[in-house]
Amino acid sequence: MTLPADSSTTVFVATCDLAGLVRGRSVPSAAHDAVLRSGTGWVPVNLAISSFGPIAPDNVFGSRGDLRLVPDAATAVGIPADSTTPGMLLYLADQTLPDGQPWACCPRTFLRETLTELREHTGLEVVAAFEHEFVLDGLPESAPFSLRRFRDAEPFGTDLVRLLEHTGLEPETWIPEYGDGQFELTLRPAEALAAADRAVLLKELVRDLARRRGLPVSFSPLLATTGVGNGVHIHLSLRHADGRPALYDPQRPGRLSATGARFSAGILAHTPALTALTAPSPVSFLRLTPHRWSSGGVFLAERNREALLRICPTTALGDSDPAAQFNLEYRAADATANPWLALAALIRAGLAGLTRNYDEPTVWPEETDESVLAQAPALPASLDEALDALEKDHTVRSWFDPRLLATHLSVKRSELAQLDGLDDAERIRRVRNVY
Repeated sequence: MTLPADSSTTVFVATCDLAGLVRGRSVPSAAHDAVLRSGTGWVPVNLAISSFGPIAPDNVFGSRGDLRLVPDAATAVGIPADSTTPGMLLYLADQTLPDGQPWACCPRTFLRETLTELREHTGLEVVAAFEHEFVLDGLPESAPFSLRRFRDAEPFGTDLVRLLEHTGLEPETWIPEYGDGQFELTLRPAEALAAADRAVLLKELVRDLARRRGLPVSFSPLLATTGVGNGVHIHLSLRHADGRPALYDPQRPGRLSATGARFSAGILAHTPALTALTAPSPVSFLRLTPHRWSSGGVFLAERNREALLRICPTTALGDSDPAAQFNLEYRAADATANPWLALAALIRAGLAGLTRNYDEPTVWPEETDESVLAQAPALPASLDEALDALEKDHTVRSWFDPRLLATHLSVKRSELAQLDGLDDAERIRRVRNVY
């Protein structure tokens, strides 16, 4: 829905880059209608800006080329003014060529094209949701999951939920979490592109409100070497064109349909490469280790929070339909990833599982002993290992325009180089300051 911009409202046209950071350009309210029609200028090399600031030195774009940031009117978010900060009208945009044709390196376009390819090859649609964890500093010490922590965050928490409702992001839960000062926000499932758009917007709305309330906030995957860290859990379900759920089959292991098993097989087969896209910061892999409740191994399991892919629980309470609730949760992601790119990569891996002859994975029951699951393949031990796996996985490489893949590798390796020689504590501090 397009929202009108009054004379006091800045219009900001934004994209999300390979560091998972939102960047863009603002225009005055008088230019609102014009920018919706024709966008605003942008530059290819902006995709190569690292999370710490400098442009990756070996990027493929250099000083050449021009683009347009063309807003998608359906993404409009109106942030109300308060006593200290003017209101703002925020749009997410596609990066296009100057004539409006798609740019092959635009992450949002990559997700849209992925969904089209899935639909054309299988007739399936994706419904998705992103769960975000983050830490608010400056609150009194309190117990995990406690009412006290929930109340200590007021009125920020209530204001945040109201803001998300006002902007159409459909908040589902706002809860105190396990880590010190940690909270979790979940949004209602939505069509895949809308779900990824919401994941981009959510972080900015949280940061903006926290800044106005004087509360430092961080979505960093790790805030201390011994901390639990912040993850992003990506929930996926498949639907037939007529809306029927495609993942549920009560007669099969874990109630996961043959379609769901094949989709899962693709993700599991390409996990090392995928993690270079879903957990792409220099400290992400310090969190992705056993016994952190993040992802302790590359396996598919019922209701196990150490699994890379978790089959989530359902309920029959209130005459709820388990088939409609049934979904897979991918747990090796964090907020340093680009949501469009991360979701697209998972869907393309699932599509590979649906269209190629991959072995159907074991569905480990909830009661499986930990010693058995410890034998599952491990995730990469570092971002270096994940980037090497991405380069060696010819299937995953084939999904990307070579310039987009080269830029991702360049940005991530430049971030590693900028932290080279630092100990883990300092690396964590540097990443925390960004996110």
